[in-house]
Amino acid sequence: MTQAPQDHSASKPLDGITVIDLTQIYQGPYATFLMAKAGATVIKVEPILGEPSRIRAKVSGGASLPMAMLNVNKMGVTLNLKTAKGKELLKRLILDADILVENFTPGVMDRLGLGWEVLHAINPKLIYGSGTGFGLSGPDKDNQAMDVTIQASSGAMSVTGYPDGPPLRSGSSFIDFLSGVHLYAGIITALFERTRTGVGRLVEVSMQETAYPTLASNIGLVYRSKGKIPERVGNRHGGLALAPYNVYEAKDGHIAIVCATEDHWVKILKSMNREDLIHDERFSTNKVRVENIKRTDDFVEEWTRSITRNELFKLSKEFGFPAAPVRDLIEVMNDPHMHARGQLEWFDDPDLGRIVLPASPLIIHGAERVKTVASPSLGQHNQEIYGGKLGLSGEEIQALKAEGVI
Repeated sequence: MTQAPQDHSASKPLDGITVIDLTQIYQGPYATFLMAKAGATVIKVEPILGEPSRIRAKVSGGASLPMAMLNVNKMGVTLNLKTAKGKELLKRLILDADILVENFTPGVMDRLGLGWEVLHAINPKLIYGSGTGFGLSGPDKDNQAMDVTIQASSGAMSVTGYPDGPPLRSGSSFIDFLSGVHLYAGIITALFERTRTGVGRLVEVSMQETAYPTLASNIGLVYRSKGKIPERVGNRHGGLALAPYNVYEAKDGHIAIVCATEDHWVKILKSMNREDLIHDERFSTNKVRVENIKRTDDFVEEWTRSITRNELFKLSKEFGFPAAPVRDLIEVMNDPHMHARGQLEWFDDPDLGRIVLPASPLIIHGAERVKTVASPSLGQHNQEIYGGKLGLSGEEIQALKAEGVI
């Protein structure tokens, strides 16, 4: 079995597992990134011109980072699945593979003659992971989907922003990555089941369905409003059930403060040197603070404006209430805590130079982190996979190139 270019001294929970990765953009590549970082051999199969993220990188330098970030520790080959020989090569690749992952629009793989039923018949042990926007069934299954359109259709966008402003998309592509984690979890669950049954399964994850549970607080407010559509709440609690709960102005920026319990409120007052207000009827319970939420927020912000973010953060740690400064991306990329834990690392990428890359957030104690190997260039491992793994001769590989198959 061809091994990915990884640190063989590391303890790899998915060592020996081969993944055929047909995924693109963020959702699927993140699922297979997690597999690669757990020690699986991940073979990324791209169209001859590359997957959309690679093509997008030619337009904007900043767009290169996702390709470099999500495809480390993978092997890369090109393959034209619209050709008969390309389809045959994929079928040969999955003969001894454990997992295939794709996030095409429903029906694409079936139309290519490479759907679940076909591949399962070739390799009954194969686990087939499908990531989609709306699922493989239902009236919306054929709708086009990207993170921002799912933010819109799932309701997430409707609750983001301020009451007097338009709905806003989240600044991060959280649904792509959230659904990628679910796709990983579903596939690994099926992999565990296969140890008992010996048979693979079709696993599907819908982006819209992974987004819905994140709206729990907001949906609670709908019920409290007796079916009326509540206004957007800005940075306040989605269900307007906690106060203070907001992002407050500081001397040098902003800080998020959350008061989840009455004990937190007492600690906030103590950090203000305002213990005289502990029993003040205007603030004495969360209920009255929420009922007069503007008064509560104004009171807290009068205090936060008088000191810096870091001074506020130190007070939150000293007195014991949840708070965090709103940091910019450069601050986060250089976060000493995540670097100390090995979750962020400086890496010399062959195209981008020195960059910060994340490790897998899945930390398996007793297993060393897999050493990072750069994302493959387009078709970098064609010779190694088609020649070494499938046994094609140099002449056969050159012929496939000439025919536009690879």
